[in-house]
Amino acid sequence: MFVRRTLSESLSRLEKAFPVVLVTGARQVGKSTLLKEHHPDIRYVTLDDPDLRLLANQDPKLFVQRFPSPLIIDEVQYAPELFSVLKLVVDADRRSGMYWLSGSQQFHLMKNISDSLAGRLGILHLAGLSTRELANDSTALPFRPPGPDKPAAPMTSRALFERIWRGSYPELYVNPNLHPDDFYRAYVATYLQRDVRDLAQVGDSNAFMVFMRLVAGRTGQLLNVSQLANEADLTSAKVQAWLAILEASGLVIRLMPYHANQGKRLVKVPKLYFTDTGLAAWLAQWPSPETLMTGAAAGAFLETYAVMEIWKSYIHHGLEPPLWFYRDFDQKEVDILLVQDGTAYPMDVKNAASVDRRLAKRLQVAEALGLRQGPGLVLSSTDQRLPLSGSVDSYPLGWL
Repeated sequence: MFVRRTLSESLSRLEKAFPVVLVTGARQVGKSTLLKEHHPDIRYVTLDDPDLRLLANQDPKLFVQRFPSPLIIDEVQYAPELFSVLKLVVDADRRSGMYWLSGSQQFHLMKNISDSLAGRLGILHLAGLSTRELANDSTALPFRPPGPDKPAAPMTSRALFERIWRGSYPELYVNPNLHPDDFYRAYVATYLQRDVRDLAQVGDSNAFMVFMRLVAGRTGQLLNVSQLANEADLTSAKVQAWLAILEASGLVIRLMPYHANQGKRLVKVPKLYFTDTGLAAWLAQWPSPETLMTGAAAGAFLETYAVMEIWKSYIHHGLEPPLWFYRDFDQKEVDILLVQDGTAYPMDVKNAASVDRRLAKRLQVAEALGLRQGPGLVLSSTDQRLPLSGSVDSYPLGWL
């Protein structure tokens, strides 16, 4: 099964402007596959190979002599000594499209890159497959209300939760015989052995596993570090450090609250989302789409799915997602607040097949934030688009 990635267009754009292009993202989201399919005739090397990794670190000059540009280098975070030599090679030639790099562990990788190759490379971020990509609609524009009037792929509520439960890792779609439980068990074991070991001295891998399960059970919720620390039997400082590891690995993101005026009575705590709903469902031990659909976390997983589909629609175009949320101390909340050019586009997510028209009024928050009010959406498991007011529609989640 071949799936064209939306990021291909951004990759073509950046490689014409920069000598080096870096593609970051979590493990197994398709970074190396994207680069190899985009440039099938360019030599590919991976620093997963221990001999090549040793050469790149101990004698980076010999490495670049042995493997001249144009070149794709995968898992480049394993060779921090290589970046300064790549800088010298690039500065001596300064052609566009000399090197394509890919790697995870974004904190360490970005630090080394910024120290050595600043101004010489374009950076792109790849996440798992979007629903639009799976529907062969890789050219779809970044999502913004009022949104397209046609679905990515018509989905029943059951099909939507199957998609959420299965997740977005390409291997689960390329290999239909691979059961998600087998994939995620191996994925987490590999992640604990490699990325966590490299990013920090966790010490007790069992404690980190418990921590990941607790975080997965809180996807789509406000981040309460103290509560998480108590339940995981960790210090708050340790929780913050381990959350940073999950972020550096591309497994979670924080969605920040929007508040133009710091003095307003608005919640200033971020919300936490797993970037892959399938991984979160496995960690939180939801054994099937049916149990997830009827369970207490169904709404949180629908919200996580919605946020991540919209988030992907921006990062896969090489854009910073203009996403926030709104919540005040009077409990008025908007799940997703997209802000562009001084206009707020509010979106709420509801686990319901029909939507109360009175919800449209709750989305009128722009004036309180000093913004213009744009069209709004209530994203739900409905199967058709329906107006709730003059500026707010009920919108099927399956259309994202």
